[in-house]
Amino acid sequence: MKTLYPEIEPFDSGMLQVSEIHEVYYERVGNPDGIPVVFLHGGPGGGLIPMYRQFFDPKAYHVVLFDQRGSGKSKPHAELKENTTWDLINDIETLRERFGIEKWFVFGGSWGSTLSLAYAETHPERCLGLILRGIFLTRRKELQWFYQSGASEIFPDFWERYRDEIPEDERNDFMTAYYKRLTSDDEAVRLSAARAWSVWEGSTSKLFPSAELMNHWEGANEALSLARIECHYFMNDSFFPTENYLIENVEKIRHIPTVIVQGRYDVVCPMTSAWELHKSFPEAELIVVPDSGHSISEKGITSALVDATDRFKERGNK
Repeated sequence: MKTLYPEIEPFDSGMLQVSEIHEVYYERVGNPDGIPVVFLHGGPGGGLIPMYRQFFDPKAYHVVLFDQRGSGKSKPHAELKENTTWDLINDIETLRERFGIEKWFVFGGSWGSTLSLAYAETHPERCLGLILRGIFLTRRKELQWFYQSGASEIFPDFWERYRDEIPEDERNDFMTAYYKRLTSDDEAVRLSAARAWSVWEGSTSKLFPSAELMNHWEGANEALSLARIECHYFMNDSFFPTENYLIENVEKIRHIPTVIVQGRYDVVCPMTSAWELHKSFPEAELIVVPDSGHSISEKGITSALVDATDRFKERGNK
């Protein structure tokens, strides 16, 4: 079983102005002359953590990571204006051009898999390969499963806090009720809703629930960006023109080498989405991790992802 590469600090980091109001934080690690790869974090609104740098051989890869609009160190924090899937795709291209990269590998999990697929389908000529985890296609049935009814049957204890944030007469549509609170003018209302929303996600992300992960999402900055931006995207169908947009456009990327890593017991992004993607994209290698849930930090998922980046090293060096 493979493990993460040692901790590493960026050799370059900074802020990049991508619109009149948005600046995104970026960092680069590894070998500046190595194989280029861009890391796309989850959420939307999740932001970076140092562990993300460690999935790549630092001697072989030039890794570009960034906090998507409104996330992490990017400014303004938790901002919803000018924050759409297509804005993020433009930001990825801006970063690629900034660093003089012609083509790169794209690595993303959960919402990062959504954004990876959308980017690749928009710019297939820029992709050397895709490494995807915890497939999320942002379809209504996926959102209903996690935010309305479904996952609640597996984690009824953790569901109660998420449920009880909303009065009974609004519980027929939790996302709309949360959106009203997450965009409230009352800071205390926003933060309470953000924490309930984000801790629900953190509570269900691992096969064995992690108090450390739940505590992470109690943080005001982390909770506000995740909850506000996620709910904003989901209320707007993630800005895709059709419900099944990513599957409908998969023909554009079937020539791109792709690995899909999926936890068998992923409750946040159930395996049915990975399976449907694989059926539409049979050239992609699907790796089902039998003893994992959703989190990138679960041992089996970490091992499969590091193995994928190690195997892609050979392809990138050709």
